Amino acid sequence: MKARNITERIMNLIFTFCGMIAIAAVIGISGYMIVSGLPAIREIGLKEFLLGQVWKSTASEPRFGILPFILSSIVATFGAILIGVPIGLMTSVFLSKIARPKLAASVRPAVELLAGIPSVVYGLVGMIVLAPAVMKAFGIKSGATLFTAMIVLAVMILPSIVSVSENALNAVPKKYEEASLALGATKIETIFKVSIPAAKSGISAGVVLGIGRAIGEAMAVMMVAGNVANMPKLFGSVRLLTTAIASEMSYAGGLQKQALFSIGLVLFIFIMIINLTLNTLLKGGYSDEQ
Repeated sequence: MKARNITERIMNLIFTFCGMIAIAAVIGISGYMIVSGLPAIREIGLKEFLLGQVWKSTASEPRFGILPFILSSIVATFGAILIGVPIGLMTSVFLSKIARPKLAASVRPAVELLAGIPSVVYGLVGMIVLAPAVMKAFGIKSGATLFTAMIVLAVMILPSIVSVSENALNAVPKKYEEASLALGATKIETIFKVSIPAAKSGISAGVVLGIGRAIGEAMAVMMVAGNVANMPKLFGSVRLLTTAIASEMSYAGGLQKQALFSIGLVLFIFIMIINLTLNTLLKGGYSDEQ
């Protein structure tokens, strides 16, 4: 009995220690981003920094307006979700409710493999294959556009959405679906009116993971979006918050480097707001289900 109590205490200490490390990491990262990002914002001016439409960090008279980066990030993420969520949801429904077990077992590893492909490979395929196809299909001068970035990001978020949504659909009690079928509903009606609503909390969690992957991606987007600080246009070259940092940090110095840290702070706050908002909505939805 004593040995069991000692083991319990040791495990509790280990769990507490690991939890404190996670909390300390979040606090440390938050503090570092605030300390590193605020000086440039104070020097440039909050309004000019957030609402300025011109980014010329290496000019003789530099300007540090990041509104194009913010809007491009929002539009690219929204477009990726708009494309990726329906495809991911339908794929998860197929694997969970429609496909035969052998077929699902062969398709599932292929979907999971997408999660293990490095970002640079997505960018390389997008640059070599997708960008020329977009240029040819829409008759534009360059295929390195916001639209191309949306498609690449949509493919990159599929594994998160599919795997989490499939698990949520598999967790729906069979009696719900059997009751629906017994009342005369077809299989498709049961899926869309019973199974998906019952699994909406898990599906929403998959969407949250997809948003995190989309908004935090840098390398693949930098290779397919043109990396030019323009206001967002669907078939124009753009630069996102993440790509602005990745493309200039290696040679930046002085105020330029501080401004890049400020971009990181804006991105950090942006992601925190999205996560808090979506988690609040998910908890509210879960409470309503209860």
